[in-house]
Amino acid sequence: MKNFIYLGLLMGSCLFALSSFAEHHEESDAVVIGDVEMTEVAHSDGFNQMKQMLGKWEGKLTQFTGAVINTSSEFKLVSGGNLITETLIEDGVEMLTTYSDNKDGELVVKHYCALGTQPVFKASKVSSDMVAVSLDESQGGYHPEHHSYVSSMKWMVDADNKDLAVVGSTLYIDGELVEQQSVISRVN
Repeated sequence: MKNFIYLGLLMGSCLFALSSFAEHHEESDAVVIGDVEMTEVAHSDGFNQMKQMLGKWEGKLTQFTGAVINTSSEFKLVSGGNLITETLIEDGVEMLTTYSDNKDGELVVKHYCALGTQPVFKASKVSSDMVAVSLDESQGGYHPEHHSYVSSMKWMVDADNKDLAVVGSTLYIDGELVEQQSVISRVN
């Protein structure tokens, strides 16, 4: 009999602890590191629109030469929800792009390119299904006569199918402005 009482008390305390944990977990979506709750940040429209790209995407890139190659991207939300990283792979070559808001609350995109350059972009147009960025001249000093680099990018999500997107970009390659476009589909 004594064992049943102890067992009942043990089960009751376990259920109480689980319900307390569940209540606390449901109430708190805030990021906590150790004992410190991170300050909630209001993000730009551009950053919030880029969140629709979170996940893995695959498709085909049509280069300015006419060649069609495999491309994939994985967009992840990191740093407590304050940074998006994109691992971009074009024809087996991996690159990195980051998306964040600057101190003035504006979208900043930095692309670590296989061309050996790291252009920084600012939002030029944001809508419910599109984010376009252009080179932030104050952040790079790239010049077409001296550097090969990406000069603009645009992500357009299909209004009827949020798992389909077109990504366009312009690049300066050896002084010539060229365009390329990817059609990608979400794979998860």
